[in-house]
Amino acid sequence: MKDTNDPAEPGKAAGKAAGGAKGPDELRRQIQETRGQLGDTVEELAAKADMKARARARGAELKGKASEAGHAVQDKAAQAGHVVQDKATEAGHVVQGKAVEAGHVMQDKAVQAGHVVQSRATQAGHAVQDNVPRPVRTAVTNAVQAGKRHPGPVLIAGAGAVVAVGLLRRRHNGHH
Repeated sequence: MKDTNDPAEPGKAAGKAAGGAKGPDELRRQIQETRGQLGDTVEELAAKADMKARARARGAELKGKASEAGHAVQDKAAQAGHVVQDKATEAGHVVQGKAVEAGHVMQDKAVQAGHVVQSRATQAGHAVQDNVPRPVRTAVTNAVQAGKRHPGPVLIAGAGAVVAVGLLRRRHNGHH
């Protein structure tokens, strides 16, 4: 939309001002309008010529863009951190589960080994009991019952009897 007083068309503006004004009031109005347009044009040209202000404006624009980019990178880093933390937590739970599983396996094996040892000890006890002569078994049984009533002296006597039986047995089997 071109104004009839546009300085790009000097012939029109001059012709209108010279021949188109219908009196001094009209001429003053046209002069005032032309001055306003010239002032705007001068301000625009001054702004374009002011490199310092343009550089500041461009710097502020770039600073804003850099700040936005920084926030975007920061947000992505935070998201990545959360993902890594979640994966580490998940891996920790997996390791913990496997450790618990291994603990249960070891516990089961220990229980089984305990049963085997207990069974073998019971078998050995029965074998010893079956091979000990009846008078010795009776003496031991009496000693145990007496030991329950009077534990001190009977334990000493019982220990002596066990040692004596062991020595007798050793001699009987030919060991000296």
